[in-house]
Amino acid sequence: MKQLKYYLFILSALTSLSLLSQESGDASSYKKRVLESTEVDFLTSYYSQDGDNAAVSGGIGTEELTDVTGTFVVSIPLNDDDVLTIDAGVSAYTSASSSNVNPFDGSEAADPFVASSGASRSDTWVNFTGSYSHSSDDRNDIWSAKLSVSSEYDYFSFGFGGGYTKLFNEKNTELSVNGNIYLDSWKTIYPFELRPFGNDGIGFFRPTEITGNTAYNPNFSEFDKENRNSYSLGFGFSQILHKNVQGSLSLDFVKQEGLLSTPFQRVYFSDVADSFIEDFHLADDVERLPDSRFKIAMGGRLHWYVNEIVTVRTFYRYYFDDWGINSHTASIEIPVKITDKFTLYPSYRFYNQTMADYFAPYETHLSTQEFYTSDYDLSEYAANQFGFGISYTDIFTKTHIWRLGLKSIDLKYYRYDRDTTFSSGIVTAGFKFVVD
Repeated sequence: MKQLKYYLFILSALTSLSLLSQESGDASSYKKRVLESTEVDFLTSYYSQDGDNAAVSGGIGTEELTDVTGTFVVSIPLNDDDVLTIDAGVSAYTSASSSNVNPFDGSEAADPFVASSGASRSDTWVNFTGSYSHSSDDRNDIWSAKLSVSSEYDYFSFGFGGGYTKLFNEKNTELSVNGNIYLDSWKTIYPFELRPFGNDGIGFFRPTEITGNTAYNPNFSEFDKENRNSYSLGFGFSQILHKNVQGSLSLDFVKQEGLLSTPFQRVYFSDVADSFIEDFHLADDVERLPDSRFKIAMGGRLHWYVNEIVTVRTFYRYYFDDWGINSHTASIEIPVKITDKFTLYPSYRFYNQTMADYFAPYETHLSTQEFYTSDYDLSEYAANQFGFGISYTDIFTKTHIWRLGLKSIDLKYYRYDRDTTFSSGIVTAGFKFVVD
């Protein structure tokens, strides 16, 4: 779920970044505004997924989830040089997986492959980001700063950051650096059956209904930390290599500290006798991961303007961290302009990763281990994503809704499949308006 929200956040962030692509004329005689008029973007998406390796139930069970998101991005020119961007979004999801945080509050027998109908089945995520950018008179220097707040039932995040971009060589070369800090806090929610064994001993339990090992007595302790801090530093280099070719390189560092485990994700041990209520395996413990993680990602893009009809956009990234994960991402998108106003966007993305040091499937960890998880996002897997989109552009904004001139519409669909049982699909729509 967090990964999904990350992708949706990136989608809105890419829209706001488009305002930085404006060029200026001769600053001594005429200075073109960075943004001519206020722009309003409305982004929406519908996402669905399914699979049989839910982390909430220890690596087995339904991963069914649906999510609907709406985001407004408003870019406001404060003067010739400064732009304020406000990004506000709401994401509402229903998850069969998270419903099994408490699998015993539904009308059906508890089962990891059946969604409970309790309160944990759905949630709402709200995000607000404000960013400010200032461009120098010659448009060769750009400074930016941002603040962000996001919240859902069990998680709150506050972030801030900034960046600097330098253009030179007649704007053919670009260097950038940016940094961000996110200060997050959990409202720790544990699997229902473990709550009576926690520090407060609060929770309803039904020991007379236990089958298998009826002496269920997990060695469970609550986390002593409820915060997570993330620090990122990124560097970028972009170069126009030819009138039809542009390349870029990026290098990113991320350091995370604090509670990096998800408190409601179960783990089962192979050396502990199994206990059940109905058809649900009672947890031996929750996911336990180190309280620090360091990530490094390096990548490159190459865009080739073949002709007035076809453009080829390629991307590659290599990632590794100190949890043992190494990954490769490669993608290609080929925009095809079929008319002056319509463009098609077929795309393909490949991804694979190695297994984290602390991952093992359902009921294969040992109780003597210090760290353990059965979250398949940390397993070894390969994935393919196919996408197709269509874009409508009207640079003269002839179509109006009140004072809003319609500048563009983007519709895209992506199908994602792992070599496990996991698959997902997302439909996105974006509408860009210019305020007259």
